[in-house]
Amino acid sequence: YHCSDVLHQCISVVLFKRYIYRCAPVCAPVSLCNGACAEVDSDTEAVAGDGFKLGCISCKIRGEVEARAIADWYFKAKGQTEFVHIFSYDSETAIIIDNQFDDRVDWNGSRNTPDLQDASIYILNVTFNDSGVYRCFFRRTLLYNAYEYETTVTKLVHLTVVAKATRGTASIVSEVMMYVSIIGLQLWLLVEMIYCYRKIAAAGDEALRASASVPSSPSLNT
Repeated sequence: YHCSDVLHQCISVVLFKRYIYRCAPVCAPVSLCNGACAEVDSDTEAVAGDGFKLGCISCKIRGEVEARAIADWYFKAKGQTEFVHIFSYDSETAIIIDNQFDDRVDWNGSRNTPDLQDASIYILNVTFNDSGVYRCFFRRTLLYNAYEYETTVTKLVHLTVVAKATRGTASIVSEVMMYVSIIGLQLWLLVEMIYCYRKIAAAGDEALRASASVPSSPSLNT
């Protein structure tokens, strides 16, 4: 292929990589907004004094079957052996049960439906005492024509509260790999440009030599 094609393709790849890197943090949540249920693990690191979402999603296996569900949250603090019931959500009614979380927990899950699939909650003004294990418990009843079938799902979230936000290892590695890819592509582009320059220069020299080797036409005497 021609050198111009190589340059065009390489530049396009570099620009695309940069676009993906800049767009990824913004575009990532969009994949969850298409109406389909996707079970995503909760974040596990909260910053003291900030708010934090405890995620808990349990997708219904039979999407065409009507259902109703109740969600409960339990908490086991560091050093403790038993879970304490802290929150309940039933029939669009949220109840904070444990005094430690009074006025600090909001429902952040499914709304305007008895068929809960997202039981996430939001903790306001996180404290270091909120570190520990949270258990999300779904009790779902599938409503068939002739009978009802009850299922239960339990999910655990191990929450750590820190004084200052830290970047996850996966985020750091992804950024490093992105920069390595961009630098590698730019080096490849440089090599291709040098190659094309030499090829064009060689073709020009060959044309000059061919032109010089052609004998000039004898002049005609009048």
